[in-house]
Amino acid sequence: MTATTILAVRHGETVWNLQGRMQGYLDSDLDAGGVQQADLLGLRLVGETIDAVYSSDLGRTLATARGITRHTRHEIRQEPGLRERHLGKFQGLTGEEAAKHHPDDWRRFKSRDPHHDLGDGETLVVFSARCVATVERIAAAHPGGRVLVVSHGGVLDCLYRRALGISLDAPRNWTLLNASLNTLTVSPGDWRLVHWGDVDHLGVRDAIDDI
Repeated sequence: MTATTILAVRHGETVWNLQGRMQGYLDSDLDAGGVQQADLLGLRLVGETIDAVYSSDLGRTLATARGITRHTRHEIRQEPGLRERHLGKFQGLTGEEAAKHHPDDWRRFKSRDPHHDLGDGETLVVFSARCVATVERIAAAHPGGRVLVVSHGGVLDCLYRRALGISLDAPRNWTLLNASLNTLTVSPGDWRLVHWGDVDHLGVRDAIDDI
């Protein structure tokens, strides 16, 4: 099957991003900067060949996708499989709060224990399998096409690891920037990283590297 190009985008900056608060399945609105980021990315993508646009069904990704497609005029296809990792008892907390109230869970989280469910959340193993399977299904539906996928930092991290064969428990030394453009090709059994962390469209505005 011909490889599908995946243009993977992290949502724009949110209020909770600025507060260092973990979102997971919870939501925080895009702040003014995040709205601008989505707008600038949409302008960047005008004239690009894009066969379909998929978005996580969480509010911050849908708001980002709407900001982009206001310029590109694509229909948004909502895909729950593109949601951020369910962060269990950490959702809504800052790292400082999580470390104070759940020290053992926080230690396992920071060590990237792939089998830790964060207290009724998702393990990294389950989360990664969901993300990879969802993107493979999207790619199979558009063989040889170019698909924009609007998702989350944690999802992009799983895609990067899959493309380069990096284990889930390995420390991260790559960026997961708000409103960044990240390009991969996907075909059955073959993932390749083309380009990562492109934020040229944002100009001098910083993008937060966090999940």
